Amino acid sequence: MAKQKKAPRPKAVTPKGFRDYFGHEVTERAEMLRRIAGVYHAYGFDALESSAVETLDALGKYLPDVDRPHAGVFAWEEEDDGWVALRYDLTAPLARVYAQHRNDLPTPYRRYAMGPVWRNEKPGPGRYRQFYQCDADTVGAASVAADAEICAMLSDALETVGIPRGDYIVRVNNRKVLNGVLEVMGVTDEDQAADVMRTIDKFDKVGEEGVRELLGKGRLDASGAYIDGVGLAPEQADPVVAFLTSKGTDNEETLANLRGAVGESAIGAEGVDELAQIAALLEAQSYGPDRIVIDPSVVRGLGYYTGPVFEAELTFEILDEKGRTRQFGSVAGGGRYDDLVKRFTGQPVPATGVSIGVDRLLAALREKGRIEAREQGPVVVTVMDRDRMADYQAMVGELRRAGIRAEVYLGNPKNFGNQLKYADKRQSPVAVIEGAEEKANGVVQIKDLVLGAKIAENATLEEWKERPSQFEVPRDQLVAKVREILDGQGD
Repeated sequence: MAKQKKAPRPKAVTPKGFRDYFGHEVTERAEMLRRIAGVYHAYGFDALESSAVETLDALGKYLPDVDRPHAGVFAWEEEDDGWVALRYDLTAPLARVYAQHRNDLPTPYRRYAMGPVWRNEKPGPGRYRQFYQCDADTVGAASVAADAEICAMLSDALETVGIPRGDYIVRVNNRKVLNGVLEVMGVTDEDQAADVMRTIDKFDKVGEEGVRELLGKGRLDASGAYIDGVGLAPEQADPVVAFLTSKGTDNEETLANLRGAVGESAIGAEGVDELAQIAALLEAQSYGPDRIVIDPSVVRGLGYYTGPVFEAELTFEILDEKGRTRQFGSVAGGGRYDDLVKRFTGQPVPATGVSIGVDRLLAALREKGRIEAREQGPVVVTVMDRDRMADYQAMVGELRRAGIRAEVYLGNPKNFGNQLKYADKRQSPVAVIEGAEEKANGVVQIKDLVLGAKIAENATLEEWKERPSQFEVPRDQLVAKVREILDGQGD
């Protein structure tokens, strides 16, 4: 009988487009989200944790510019429920939740949600198929006061997590203003309007002349390839350029320029009026243009939104992977989307909200030095005698009850050096040692591992030689001495 081949061992690799998050990364994210949640809660928003799986019907059109069935999501077919998929954002689930439970929910319904989302897209550098989002939305309020509140709340959240005033700006625009510009241009075909919006989105890359060329016959890009244009007459580009260059020295001048850009368009004028109301509401709460500003350059996502749109941009400079100086860029965006819930109810339901890119905001906080790259590990109680494990467990119990993170070494205690190597790998600040002699004398040894590391690095400096890194104290002073050392390390 032929010998059966052993099944090959599975490869220990992360699937493409996914990653693992370790202790300090999870802790940093949780702390940042806790602070943001505190701001949202202070504004009267309630937490919502919706299902990670939705029906494909509930998700609708999954992502912008994705028309293929099931593209963009991780989907599978259930025997009874048909096709379902992992959620790709936190907004589509909100629309389903509100439509399903609207009779039991207050109107307006104000909720925030935080959690992972999944997108079946081609991964790339810094682009993963699973990532965290942090959203806040108001459903059922048509007033632009709801939009102004979202902008104010976003500003407060950024400052609360550690982005100081002056290092960010929340920019506000309105889809209705662009609709007015399209009306003045004479663009009524939906496909042509979409082409115009895509061209507008390239303004920051190609500039005014590039936009004019792309709205007309086309242009050569940097690689020498010819890009076909939208095919509009040269004069039709004037309202778009007026719209894109209407940013003034203050909100009042910007609004005046926008009124000129929309001309006689009623929908355009309505959009400018809404922006004026938002500016006035924010000014009444002391949110000046140093924090929130009317800015027509916010054009991303205009095809999805129905009214005001906003984007939070971090303005401080960083070095990119090639060593070039650039601004950090956008970390949050949102706006008014009054048609999403209508898919379920058949009736328009006003809604507005914002989504924060969790990973990008965390990266920004690291750039600003507002989050430590590595967190402090636990105090490690070493094991000198495995038969006295109860004594060591009693020690960590006392430390934990005092609010000090601590653990007993649970590996093989035979080699004491390995225990200290373990403590070093855990980034432990303190090690506690109690051998047979210490036990007999009623004392413990407490080793300051942070100071010990500094002494090892600077062994020639007298200031370190004079400072002890290990202390012998009575057993009943264990907690007090450990706390004293930890406090000293904090200073």
